[in-house]
Amino acid sequence: MRALTWQGPNSLQVDTVPDPVLLNPQDVIIKVTLSSVCGSDLHLLGGYVPTMHPGDILGHEFLGEVVEVGAHVKTVVKGDRVITVSIIGCGECEHCVRQDFSCCDNSNPNPCVTETAYGQPCGGIIGYSHAFGGYAGSHATYIRVPYADTNLFKVPDGVTDEQAVFVSDAAPTGYFAADNAGIQPGDTVAVWGCGAVGQMAIASAYLLGAERVIAIDRLADRLALAESKGGAITLDYETTNIHQALLELTGGRGPDRCIDCVGMEAHGTEIDYAYDKAKQLMRLHTERGTVLRQAIRACRKGGTVSVVGVYGGLMDKFPMGAVMNKALTLRSGQQPGQRYANQLFTHIQEGRLDPSWMLTHPMDLEDSAQGYALFKEKGDQCLRAVFRP
Repeated sequence: MRALTWQGPNSLQVDTVPDPVLLNPQDVIIKVTLSSVCGSDLHLLGGYVPTMHPGDILGHEFLGEVVEVGAHVKTVVKGDRVITVSIIGCGECEHCVRQDFSCCDNSNPNPCVTETAYGQPCGGIIGYSHAFGGYAGSHATYIRVPYADTNLFKVPDGVTDEQAVFVSDAAPTGYFAADNAGIQPGDTVAVWGCGAVGQMAIASAYLLGAERVIAIDRLADRLALAESKGGAITLDYETTNIHQALLELTGGRGPDRCIDCVGMEAHGTEIDYAYDKAKQLMRLHTERGTVLRQAIRACRKGGTVSVVGVYGGLMDKFPMGAVMNKALTLRSGQQPGQRYANQLFTHIQEGRLDPSWMLTHPMDLEDSAQGYALFKEKGDQCLRAVFRP
């Protein structure tokens, strides 16, 4: 089969690789129909996640058709149109029983790396380095999915492929970000980052009762989408003092809920960005924390900061004093999309959510390396490049 492979930092190529096979009776093989890029893939592409091997297949947000079914699989059959939640749960450990699927004890067959780094092993993630299981990704003709009964969801009638593909990752990540923020009716919510996850966080904040959402980015096309598609108030951080603007918009209090949809490669205009970038390039720490610092500083006293932007390791100058003295709640995590997939499909079917407009650049898999270059450089107003094998 054909697949997009990582060859080294900022080096991708499409290769012919062996087809996947069933390894466990709970596996399925899926013929990929659509497979989307994701902002978190850029951390892999740039070499910020050190457990990538040349030849690893990228991709974790996808939709396809079931073509082979393991003997113990009960919920899908050949021919079903399905999405796969990108963060893998086993369905049986204590975390999965609590619906904290992204904290699964059993889905990562290489637990030692994250156990050493974080204190306990983390769950597996499709196409996301050997630290998170070494699973082959979805930018390929076929993909093996483990624990199929937990991680596969049939796409209901009335939901298009272009809508469904984002229920694999971007939509549940944005919904989880808003849900984790504890939004109450009437709240003002600030969202940093207007990529696909940020756009879904904006939409989800309104679904959960927010009165106003303020979206922060520097790209004019993404800010325009946040306003026209999401109904957000928009701020360009390159031309605006974000902290002052947020105070002015909230009567001096700060937003009730702040959501970080950016993560470890945040861009900024102030001195902390230059400091972070220099230390990151020298591998003296791993995170550029501009957005997280801004969110903590801006959030109202007693408010909540929700973090779904990916962080991998260590950050200097973390404002713990602000967290403690303002009585902030800090919540974070990889998305437990199994908790939300059917609910999101219902929102789509009933017209409350339509993520299909985020698919700005449909492309052939053979052109996927160029698609990533376009996505990384944010050229041609690319919000999401999506590949058809």
